Amino acid sequence: MTTIPRTVPPLPRKVSLNRGLGGAAAFGWLRAGWRDLAASPAPSLLYGLVVFLVSLAVIGGLFALAFDYILFPALAGFMVVGPLLAVGLYEKSRRLAEGTPVSLAGMIFVRPRSGGQLLFTGVLLCLLMLLWMRAAVLLYALFFGLLPFPGLDHIAGMLFTTPIGWSLLIVGSLVGGLFAAFSLAISVFSVPMLLNERVDALTAMGTSMALVWNNLPVMLTWGAIVVALFVAGLATGLIGLIIVFPVLGHATWHAYKAIHQ
Repeated sequence: MTTIPRTVPPLPRKVSLNRGLGGAAAFGWLRAGWRDLAASPAPSLLYGLVVFLVSLAVIGGLFALAFDYILFPALAGFMVVGPLLAVGLYEKSRRLAEGTPVSLAGMIFVRPRSGGQLLFTGVLLCLLMLLWMRAAVLLYALFFGLLPFPGLDHIAGMLFTTPIGWSLLIVGSLVGGLFAAFSLAISVFSVPMLLNERVDALTAMGTSMALVWNNLPVMLTWGAIVVALFVAGLATGLIGLIIVFPVLGHATWHAYKAIHQ
């Protein structure tokens, strides 16, 4: 006779969910993120440097494999998986709040309390990024047909000086905005939650969507801040990501703690 082992689920705890926060709260999160960076800057800056180097390697790989036509969708897709890449920064902010030692090794080799659920969420986010990149290629084919990609030297003229190019920009921005909004909603709070709590991936993503919906003013402000700083990082040839990415990662942890207490 087979004996089924007994399992004891984690005891429920009282959770306070803030709703209806004002847009100004997003700037408070950003200031808190900067404080966490300044509290122990070396691990965060090294973490940002790793993200910068990996980004350069990916872009170099796209050019080497003649996949430069998906460069812009890939850069936009970076924001889809960004919350997952920032797990180590969440860990540093958590340790600072608890008063425990901070190290780069501890930020890289993170042990989430949800176990493999964080990996499952990462797979879903990567699939969402690949779906967006495929959609971008299909949109190009829809508007330009079989016309080959003209290369980065000529794509600006094609997009900004032709009616079809403007149509692609408008439709592509709308479709990309939908992908960005959905990815933000399911990941902005779910990834920190999976790091900090014993919860399954689908519950975390559903909770994240509910929290975003109930805090639209502050989340729209936060989304605008993220996009603005990310564009600023791109304008510096990605070098700005060494600082921008850690600040946004630490700030996202404070956003999670402010709304999901």
